[in-house]
Amino acid sequence: MLDAFQLPFMQRAAFEIVLLAPLAGVLGTQIVLRHLAFFTHGVGAAAFPGLVLAGPAGIPPALAALGAGGAFTLGVERLGRRRGVGLDAATALALVLALAAGIVLASDVYESGSEVDQLLFGSLLAVGGGDLAATGVALALGLLAAAYARRAWLAGGFDPVGGAALGLRIRAADWLLVAAIAVAVVVALDAVGALLVSAVLVIPAATVRPFAANVSRLALGATALALIEGLAGLVLAYELDAPPGATIAVLGGVLFGLALLVRRFR
Repeated sequence: MLDAFQLPFMQRAAFEIVLLAPLAGVLGTQIVLRHLAFFTHGVGAAAFPGLVLAGPAGIPPALAALGAGGAFTLGVERLGRRRGVGLDAATALALVLALAAGIVLASDVYESGSEVDQLLFGSLLAVGGGDLAATGVALALGLLAAAYARRAWLAGGFDPVGGAALGLRIRAADWLLVAAIAVAVVVALDAVGALLVSAVLVIPAATVRPFAANVSRLALGATALALIEGLAGLVLAYELDAPPGATIAVLGGVLFGLALLVRRFR
């Protein structure tokens, strides 16, 4: 198993997982506690058309994906405010529109420089130095945001009215959380693609949640599990000649199912 990490591309892939794991712990905890898993998946899917347009338009892929994700977030927020349209319905509508637009643009309408399957499912083994640097910056920003807004995030998730009464800026903290999630999603796209972002940012925290006694333990457990799932999935993908992103997603789903069974019979 260790022989695989003698290869440079495997070392870069492993380092990318090491950088993504703390994001899965810090932000994944808030995503699970605040019921933002579907929204997170939606941001990843919304970045798909931006990635399709990036190459031919000469725009940096990360910037294009972040712009598309930002437009998706604003659209969902506006739709969710309308009477009779909930957040889930607004997210589903925007998600379908984004995927449809990306697929159309990647076909005969617009010539894209990237393969559709790579955009949708990522290519962890093709991660380069620039991708690692971007993930490192996203990790630093995510940790700073968590340190700055931790109390407001907790209050917003459990008692927003009480938090506002204590003088906490709940709405501003919510927007900071959404922005941090969008940045984390964008940097994870190269590794797992638009459709499998949840495998990194959501599933570890969801798996650990039934066993965590408090928020801090949930964040630490999600970080550790994301690291284990990522490295184990990377090795399995190398040995089986399978796509790393999909392998990590399947492994995460299996462990999540086992966690539910353990919780049920405890």
